[in-house]
Amino acid sequence: MKPLVEELGRRGNQVVVVIPEASLSMGPSDHTTTLTYPVPFTKANLEGNVDTGVSKLLNADVSTDYARFIGFINTMDMLKTLTSRNLESALFNKDLMKKLKDYNFDAILTDPFEPIGVILAEYLSIPAIYSQISHPCGADTLATKCPHPSSYVPQPLTHFSDRMSFWQRSVNLLRSLVQPMGCAHVFTNADEIASRVLQKKTSMVEIMSRAALWFMRFDFAFELPRPMMPNMVLVGGLDSKKTKPLPQVSVSNSCYR
Repeated sequence: MKPLVEELGRRGNQVVVVIPEASLSMGPSDHTTTLTYPVPFTKANLEGNVDTGVSKLLNADVSTDYARFIGFINTMDMLKTLTSRNLESALFNKDLMKKLKDYNFDAILTDPFEPIGVILAEYLSIPAIYSQISHPCGADTLATKCPHPSSYVPQPLTHFSDRMSFWQRSVNLLRSLVQPMGCAHVFTNADEIASRVLQKKTSMVEIMSRAALWFMRFDFAFELPRPMMPNMVLVGGLDSKKTKPLPQVSVSNSCYR
């Protein structure tokens, strides 16, 4: 989201970026104000945990449908810890929460993979704009009640294409039935913390259902066509680096016989 927030700031908007002191991807940006909050881990710890998790995912057995299903369960278990590591550090930081209230924001832009921004938008009663690639448990589909036909839209981590055999469609249907349980498992800690912060029983999927906009950063070299809801907008190019001007090179034309 860094190029997006920098461009918003360059156009005269007041943009406040909230990040943990140990962050892999974000940092101070041009034309923005950055607020940080302390977390009980270092950047080295974070890099180590992410590298370990990615290594497990890349080396997981995907030779059979059963192995892929077990890999899905293991992934949800890993994400349960990963997505809730910053929650209490931010949401129970009284100074940070007071500052955010005082800003009187018009909207919040966040990646719903990290529950902090989702809960903050609900806490501050401001519209939420989500920017995501594809949620591992399909929370975007569940929250928006977006049609997701099991006959031709493969579930995450199934490794199926949009042309499935009868057996693969049956497996895909089973995975779609398990999907809500996968999301409930991923957000177990986040649901509990959200209920404490908002002082009412709630869940991440329920909060996400009230999103104003979803910026879907799909790359159709990897994603397959699927139905979209009216508040889902396809965007691209955010991960591309800024282009550099072409070098000035003199070229001489020669003719040969």
